[in-house]
Amino acid sequence: MGRACLSLGSNINAEANLRSAVAALRARFGEIALSAAYVFPAVGFDGVDFLNAAAVIDSDLDPLALNDWLHALEDAHGRDRGGPRFGDRTLDIDIVFYDDLVREGPGQLQLPRDELRHAFVLMPLAEIAPDWVEPRSGKALQDLWRAHREHGARWTRVAL
Repeated sequence: MGRACLSLGSNINAEANLRSAVAALRARFGEIALSAAYVFPAVGFDGVDFLNAAAVIDSDLDPLALNDWLHALEDAHGRDRGGPRFGDRTLDIDIVFYDDLVREGPGQLQLPRDELRHAFVLMPLAEIAPDWVEPRSGKALQDLWRAHREHGARWTRVAL
């Protein structure tokens, strides 16, 4: 059993897709910690704003199997993997942390996830797991967020 921190995002029918994804996570993994969702601008392309949230789950799947399961969930929500790397998404769920592992693997598995540097990943995670320690820096998420250049900015909050 491992504990995983997930980043969730959508900018196509975002509220419905995130609610559906959260329901699927709860159905598969039981109780989860869930942040609010926040509106963030698209990163890496000009597009519609995203709704981003974070979840912490206890998983009986190893990181590779969990990554595969999450990709299947994205696909079930109409994820188009044929487009550009940065583009609109019906659903995007990444494993940001799995316990304190540092590794890379197939299916774009990267632990911890480099996207942690972005406010849309770090802020929701710091909300629900402030004491989680990023294994490379040894710093807690709350400390990383306080030091982030976008800390203190106002983000629109949406309850899921």
